[in-house]
Amino acid sequence: MQRPGAFAELIAIPMTNVWKHADDVDPEVAAIFDPFGNAVHTALSTEVLGEDILITGAGPIGCMAAAVVRHAGARFVVVSEPNPYRRALAERMGATLVIDPTERDLHDVQKELGMVEGFDVGLEMSGNAAALHAMVDNMAHGGRIAVLGIPDTEIAIDWHQVVFNMLTIKGIYGREMYETWYQMTVMLQSGLDVKPVITHRFPWNEFERAFAVAGSGESGKVLLEWDTGLG
Repeated sequence: MQRPGAFAELIAIPMTNVWKHADDVDPEVAAIFDPFGNAVHTALSTEVLGEDILITGAGPIGCMAAAVVRHAGARFVVVSEPNPYRRALAERMGATLVIDPTERDLHDVQKELGMVEGFDVGLEMSGNAAALHAMVDNMAHGGRIAVLGIPDTEIAIDWHQVVFNMLTIKGIYGREMYETWYQMTVMLQSGLDVKPVITHRFPWNEFERAFAVAGSGESGKVLLEWDTGLG
């Protein structure tokens, strides 16, 4: 039997895995803080102020990363994504230019934007071998690549390009809950808008339909609403 007062003592213990949202954080945005944290952890793993950024993969996390680096002062933000729905979403999230990699070469994109040295920062969000190869091939000397996308199979890298261009490739896992989530809160309070990445909302009892939409490639983040469908 639990002795009297034990529960009171328990709740007095500091909770190291609990985050209390600021009162002014939109509840819908609060609901996607976990993937938003992945985006911020990746996007801010290196300096982006004044830099030219290439993002490969415009899933919800890639799209949020585009908004984050623009808010953090990047110059050009180019997003490469074959899915037309998600290209449109990346545009709404503030990308400078969004391309279909099956139709446009990134070297031509650089010329269009007046870039002469390559991308300073690459954010690989797709887990796609062709996307990673194109990124490595279009980086500036001394460029930095952050890899969040997880490939299905091993990907061969041309290490001559990595070594002779002095590229840094950093793997990103998860998010740094306190530091990253503090940064996220501050950016939201200073005007960052990631809410357009939420494209669909369903009552909780339509969860099967919600999961189908989320897996279709024709969505951003999908929310279940717990205050509807109860009747």
